[in-house]
Order: sequence, then C-alpha cells, then structure tokens
Amino acid sequence: MNKKIGNIFKGDKVIWMVFFLLCMISVVEVFSASSGLTYKSNNFIMPIVKHSGTILMGVVVAVLTVNVPCRYFKIMTPFVLLAAFITLLAVLMAGESINGAQRVLTVLGFSFQPSEIAKGAVILAVAQILSAMQGERGADRKAFGYILFIVLPLAFLIMLENLSTAVLLCGVVLLMMIVGRVPMVQIGKLLGVVAIIAVLGLTLIMAVGHDERREKPQLAKTEVAQAASADKQEESALEKLFHRADTWKARIDDFLDDSEVPPEEYDLDRDAQVAHANIAIVSSNGIGKGPGNSVERDFLAQAFSDFIFAIIIEEMGIAGAASVVFLYIVLLFRTARIASRCENNFPAFLAMGLALMLVVQASFNMLVAVGFVPVTGQPLPLISKGGTSTIINCAYIGAILSVSRSAKRAAKAGGEPAGESAVRAA
Repeated sequence: MNKKIGNIFKGDKVIWMVFFLLCMISVVEVFSASSGLTYKSNNFIMPIVKHSGTILMGVVVAVLTVNVPCRYFKIMTPFVLLAAFITLLAVLMAGESINGAQRVLTVLGFSFQPSEIAKGAVILAVAQILSAMQGERGADRKAFGYILFIVLPLAFLIMLENLSTAVLLCGVVLLMMIVGRVPMVQIGKLLGVVAIIAVLGLTLIMAVGHDERREKPQLAKTEVAQAASADKQEESALEKLFHRADTWKARIDDFLDDSEVPPEEYDLDRDAQVAHANIAIVSSNGIGKGPGNSVERDFLAQAFSDFIFAIIIEEMGIAGAASVVFLYIVLLFRTARIASRCENNFPAFLAMGLALMLVVQASFNMLVAVGFVPVTGQPLPLISKGGTSTIINCAYIGAILSVSRSAKRAAKAGGEPAGESAVRAA
C-alpha cells in the first residue's frame, strides 16, 4: 500500500508534506473566512465545496506535473511565452473587470488570469537563459540583456492592470539573477535605473491619479463615486493608459498617512480592509480565538483571499501565524537543498525561481495583512481562495517535485554528498 502511494506522490517527501499542510490550512481557513460568500449565495456549504474541488484539482495537477521530465519544461518555454504574451494583450482589450482592473480572460467558458501564466513563463525563460549562459565565473554578460528582453515587455503588460504582480515578478527575476551569478556591476546599474524609474513612476502616479476621498472629503461616499465617474469621462489618453493610477495613489496615500486618528473619527468605510485587518490581529490577544471563531471575517471584503493571513492570526494566534511562515521557509530552504543536488543548471534555476515566486508572494501578502506595506491585492499562495492562481501554484509545486526526482536520481548515481556535483556544474 505504501509503495503504491509512493508511486503516485513521487519526489521530495518534505515538499509534499509542506504542500498538504498548506492545503489543509487553506480548506479550514477559507471555510471560516467565507461568511460573506455564504451570505451572498444563501448556501452555507457551497463555497467551501467549490474551494475544496479547486484544491483537489490542484493536487491532481501537481501529481501530473511531477511526472513531467525537466527536459520537457525546456521545450514548452517558447510556447508558454507566446501564450502569455497573446493572453496579456487579449485581457487588456477584452478582459473581465474585477475591482476596477481587467485581469480575467474567459475562453470557451473557462476563466483564468493571464498574469499567472506569464509569471510561470518568465521563470521558465529566465531559468533557461541563466543555465545556457553559465560559465566558470558565472553567467555571461549577454544573459542580462536577454533576460531584460524577455521580462520587460511582459512585466509592462502586467503592470497596466496589476502593478503589484509586475513588481513581484521583477523582484523574483532579480533574485534569480543574483542566484545565477549575473555580474553584480550589471545588477547594480539595473537597480540604479529602477530607482530612477520608481521615482518618476511615483511622481506620475501622484500627478495623474486622483484620490477622491482626500481631494473631496466633504462629499459623501456615493458622491465621491459619481465624481470619479464624471472625471473619468474627461480623462486624457495618458490617464486612460494608466487608469489604475487612482487606486495606486489612494493606496500610497493611505500607507504614508501616519497621523493619529481618534477611534470615534476613524472612517471604517474608507479604510475598511486595513482597519478590520488590524482589529482581527489585535483581538486575537496573541493566542487566537480558535478555528471558526473569527469575527472580522464578516467585515473584511477579501477575508478569504488578500487578508486571509489576518484571519489566521485572529483564530490561531501568533503560534498559528508562525507555523504558516515556517512552512514557507521550509519550502524555500528544502528547494534550495534540492537545487544544490542538481547536476544540470536548468532544473536548479527553475526550482529556485518557482520557490522564490511562491515565498516572495506569500511575504507580500503577510506584510500587507500586518500593515508593513501598502495593500497590493496579492493572495496567499496555496492558502487563499482562488481558481487559476491555486491550480497554477500547485503546478509550480509539481515542477519543484519533478526537479527533486531528477536530483535524487543524480545524487544516487553520483554517489557523492549533496551539493558537490552542483558546485562543479556551476
């Protein structure tokens, strides 16, 4: 029996354990945090049934991906890149709007987020470039240009509708270049250019964007919405291109506003997500209220997605939150160990890139929930309720496990301690 199970769940057992624990936490916490969905659907059980079905589908995808040899990931790279580019263009022209941004594309009745495909495509391409251009002293200087040629167009298309995802992706690519030993001089110049662009971008956002809540505080909430709609009818071509600037500016203003507001004057309508996330964290009293006993889930608009970590803290306390953080840390370090055993560079860079993507996104989500960074709209990987993102994240886990299978075989065939073959290969 154990042998049959082992034949299905191949690859590194620790990664599988982390994966299943995150999935179980997801089922429990999404069930607890979905009160808003149950109220809207008038069905207590259906939201968690759908989510459990998505998780189960994700596990199947992970199992299937484990059985894909790493060489096939190389072959599919140009096709995935082309699909990502086409779907990103399509979503800008005919995408479904969610929270004011066109992020979802529907094809033959199936809805998905092209940005999720683009993230995986970029990781595949960067891993392939870094592996193909590795030398004794690190990556060839030309690798830097090839990476920018691939990443910048896709990141720009993502940025137009989802700035946080574009920043997340670029950050992961930067980390991959550091791991891939791209010359630090080139990375330093890149960081300098990025700093200049960031300053110019913030200036443009503050100039083009309109935070109606602060610019017209005397208006009621409905009047603000009407005023914003009227302004958009007269917006310039630049404002149409950067129509998300209003949202970006509002989030920056909220984050930078450190003025103390008396409790009786706090506007829960304007800052509902941040306010109720803070209330959820504080009301946990450090020990938590217990699974299913959250109160703030009834007030947080994205309790089951963007702010699920706040609900985890409220119900499970500091120990529960630390356990979730620990699982992501184990995932990253275990993947690093797997990468160190790889004889070839491509599987190592691919596994590290995918692990970094999951862990960096998780860090973004958790930092938002505790108020350390502005609201970004990033879900907590493998825990938050989702469709495309959940299944694709499960595919990422499957790819990491596929790399672990080849690394394990290489370690056995080589008969040498973990890491020595990788050192020589690098």
